[in-house]
Amino acid sequence: MYNIHYLNKISPQGTALFTEDYNSVDGLEEADAILVRSASMHDMHLPENLLAVARAGAGVNNIPLTTCAEEGIVVFNTPGANARSVMELALCGMLLGSRDIIGGVNWVQSIKGSSEITRLVEKGKSQFAGHEIYGKKLGIIGLGAIGGPLANRARKLGMDVYGCDPHISVEAAWHLDRHVQRVKTRDEIYANCDVITLHVPLLKDTEKMINAEALSKMKDGVIILNFARDLLVDDDAMAEALASGKVRRYVTDFPNEKTANMPGCIAIPHLGASTEESEDNCAKMAVKQVMDYLENGNIVNSVNYPNCDMGICQAAGRITILHRNIPNSLGRFTSAIAADNVNIDGLMNKSRGEYAYTMLDFDQHPSQAVVDHLKQVEGVLRVRVIK
Repeated sequence: MYNIHYLNKISPQGTALFTEDYNSVDGLEEADAILVRSASMHDMHLPENLLAVARAGAGVNNIPLTTCAEEGIVVFNTPGANARSVMELALCGMLLGSRDIIGGVNWVQSIKGSSEITRLVEKGKSQFAGHEIYGKKLGIIGLGAIGGPLANRARKLGMDVYGCDPHISVEAAWHLDRHVQRVKTRDEIYANCDVITLHVPLLKDTEKMINAEALSKMKDGVIILNFARDLLVDDDAMAEALASGKVRRYVTDFPNEKTANMPGCIAIPHLGASTEESEDNCAKMAVKQVMDYLENGNIVNSVNYPNCDMGICQAAGRITILHRNIPNSLGRFTSAIAADNVNIDGLMNKSRGEYAYTMLDFDQHPSQAVVDHLKQVEGVLRVRVIK
């Protein structure tokens, strides 16, 4: 029996996937796995028996990843599960940025009590005029689970689409509309596009990528969309660009003290993944990943350990080892196993930065002596007997 603790309300579409071998517990100390959405875990004491944390969403800044890695706790997220919802909101943001819909709606509310509202609307509507997106050049930085489908939808709306993603996967590239123009640098996007939308992770290379220098390279009156991460944009530089008219509109899904008060900025209250379908999809993916890890030792979509999948164990026994990525770890493991005259049926070893993961299948159930020996090997953080 595995114990699951929920730090937030998780969609029943996901939790219903748990079998009778799983039990929901109120106490964190009893948990084998935690499911979380937005609750902060940075100040939490993590129990020794905790094996996994699954974030029903993509961002994991509310989870202490290094602490979890050091304690042998695998952290999962659900990339792509909310992609359609975010993509649709980005399309909406493009229209909001191109036409002053929000300004017009607010104006109507200000005159709704007038007996002459019809006449006033016909007289005043021109102040909210915008332009079509048909025929405009859209630049997409990041062609992954959100940016790729967005490129295809924009093409169907008659836009000329430019995409920049040096790390695009083969699968993502195959699904792109053949008319999407791939460019090598962001500067080509900046120089050519009427609308620019960001769909990249927050890394050292991307933090404040939209800064004063980048903005200076863009067309006058450009529209910028940010449905990816708050810190991709330098808010002070954006405020200046909006005030000068360099940027016509900035649409962001990440309100803060600056953007919420920034003239020309449309700040949406982080609604990208806030659909029933998205929450259901994230919950289902998170639950499936946790179950596969607890039952089979497989890691899929981890953010602090390498992905490693040997499927359902068909051998007599399986052991998994979370360890630091140091030389000759695998040799030490196999030596310990050979000393006990146990034959290895299957083996997989993957590394990710400072950490690594090893899966071992055996032709017989491993003895406690083997398990104890493996726990003593240098760099080992956790050993689990799966079968």
